[in-house]
Amino acid sequence: MRVQIRIVAGTLRGRKLTCTLIGDVRPTPDMVRQALFSILGDAVPDRPFIDVFAGTGAVGIEALSRGAREALFIEREPRLAGEIDRHLSTFHVKEHGRVMRADAYRWAERWETPAEPVNVFISPPFIDFERRLGPLLQLLADLENKAAPGSVLVLQAESNFPVKKLPAPEEWDVRRYGRNQLLIRVKGF
Repeated sequence: MRVQIRIVAGTLRGRKLTCTLIGDVRPTPDMVRQALFSILGDAVPDRPFIDVFAGTGAVGIEALSRGAREALFIEREPRLAGEIDRHLSTFHVKEHGRVMRADAYRWAERWETPAEPVNVFISPPFIDFERRLGPLLQLLADLENKAAPGSVLVLQAESNFPVKKLPAPEEWDVRRYGRNQLLIRVKGF
């Protein structure tokens, strides 16, 4: 199925990504993307942004539109990764975006982190919360352990996901938006 996803704000505001939805890819709704970037606010400009389980790439491209210095897209599905590459070229932001065709779980194990704070958006297939919860929690632990202090990790999950399953659940800020919730954690110093 082909869909169009609108960039909500920033230099690319109003531009549309035309994407093919494959398998269990579910684009982050406009309302959730707006909320995410409203929450991140001043933490977006001039900071690296990592879109893990990138899918359509809409969140990472939105970050570039809002001033992120660079965006790294982690997507294993070749067709989706190719579409992200195409959108980066079409929108003339390819020099600020890089698509890594990789399994997100393996990538997280090997991630070589920058010394500066980053924003990391993690939006796994919702089925992974049931079938791959252990590896997903390990991915979160790997990312948080490796990220520089001041980094922001955001996990998108279904609204019924029990936060108590996360490592240090009391340290996650929970925001609900219909069927979705954003779980946000800032790595301390």
